[in-house]
Amino acid sequence: MTMFPAKVKCLHRLLQLKHTLWCSPSLGKAPCSRLVLGIETSCDDTGAAVLDETGEILGESLHSQKDVHLRTGGIIPTVAQQLHREHIERVVQEALERSDVDPSRLSAVATTVKPGLALSLGIGLEFSQKFVRQHNKPFIPIHHMEAHALTVRLLQPVAFPFLVLLVSGGHSLLAVARGVDDFLLLGHALDEAPGDALDKVARRLSLIKHPQCSTLSGGQAIELLAEDGDRTRFPFRTPMGQTYDCCFSFAGLRNQVNMTIMKKEAEEGIEQGTLLSCVNDIAASAQHTVASHLAKRTHRAILFCKANGLLPSNSPTVERGGTPERRERDTSSRCGCLL
Repeated sequence: MTMFPAKVKCLHRLLQLKHTLWCSPSLGKAPCSRLVLGIETSCDDTGAAVLDETGEILGESLHSQKDVHLRTGGIIPTVAQQLHREHIERVVQEALERSDVDPSRLSAVATTVKPGLALSLGIGLEFSQKFVRQHNKPFIPIHHMEAHALTVRLLQPVAFPFLVLLVSGGHSLLAVARGVDDFLLLGHALDEAPGDALDKVARRLSLIKHPQCSTLSGGQAIELLAEDGDRTRFPFRTPMGQTYDCCFSFAGLRNQVNMTIMKKEAEEGIEQGTLLSCVNDIAASAQHTVASHLAKRTHRAILFCKANGLLPSNSPTVERGGTPERRERDTSSRCGCLL
């Protein structure tokens, strides 16, 4: 087992510095509320928010690139980079104005530095470096997946350690969160993430042409159509059935789905790019197999934690997290005690 490759400190690290950031202590005043500006440009959304030391969001702003990338059939890194460059200054300024916080009142700036699209991350990092130099503020680099894992603690009193399953468009992993910057990585995606695989299936099915899916991302389209589909019609094999670890693989499943699509296109006598009559069933079967793979690997991680005493025996906790397009809000939520 290995640790996360980067040991960067999240927002909470700053909030733990209880004796360093004060308002004129020599005058006997109460401590200032520590305010942090967060900046996120890891993929296709430009986001900024100002938070206080309790985790309350005082003001936020978001520019979504969703409509642009829908028209091109997927995220083009150079396009995403340019859109970040065009909007980041406005987004940050809006977050500050909505929070009624002047940059001079900030205690630090926290920005996503990895993992993600390199070109997109570069825009956020470049802007942040200029901002902290201009206003003489500390800079906190944020590991994208560590941040997802810790978000639940902004909403609920979840104690360390806990097991976390992170699922997003670009990543999937299982880890034990042992502290703010202490994570034991149990398993990760060996090829592509579940969101990426489902997006590719949606493109292969040409769901952008479906009347119900023209404004949805690939994963959202699969989820919508799956609601009315028969998940048992196409019994796709769950990946890595004979591999006894906690890692994930979705490329092979995507190939299974593609082969089924080709077969059904031949049976129906249609060309690629034309909607199949069974798209709902394919969507339901693919989504069910992805969920089954995630559940089985999570169960293995639970057994591993139990066997090695990695979680408290009295109230073990499993959290799940992901990106906004996979969830209504970009937060983790408690799944309950599964041991």
